[in-house]
Amino acid sequence: MEKLPLTRTGQQLLDAELRKLKSEDRPAIIRAIAEAREHGDLSENAEYHAAREKQSFTEGRIKELESILSRAEVIDPAKLSGTVKFGATVTFVDEDTDEERTYQIVGEAEADLEKGLLNIKSPLARAFIGKDVGDSVEVRSPGGSRNYEILSIIYK
Repeated sequence: MEKLPLTRTGQQLLDAELRKLKSEDRPAIIRAIAEAREHGDLSENAEYHAAREKQSFTEGRIKELESILSRAEVIDPAKLSGTVKFGATVTFVDEDTDEERTYQIVGEAEADLEKGLLNIKSPLARAFIGKDVGDSVEVRSPGGSRNYEILSIIYK
């Protein structure tokens, strides 16, 4: 069984989502289904079908989170240092546009670009792995080739 790398924060967020789904969302959906059943004919009951669809999505997400958490390998970035590796917060600049960005390299399950969390399997993260401050990195992606310079690497 393949281990999935997660930061401690990522594990805590996924665990909190799982607890909420099980303790709040699941019971609310069960009540909504029961209430919709009371309205009679289920074949034309939109509330019932919507509640069943939400139940299906919620149960699928619960199974997905349980699977991720059971295979999680929690890595504490604060204990790491040196070149870029999992958990590193990397600040870099696009050498063409001078646009500066900062991302933390995290596991696939916790990645969210809007929050600055970059999937370790992404072309950008793979290009940064093993590099150091001052290194220039060429990243080939579907959008074309870009060059970035690493400005800082922080483990927190």
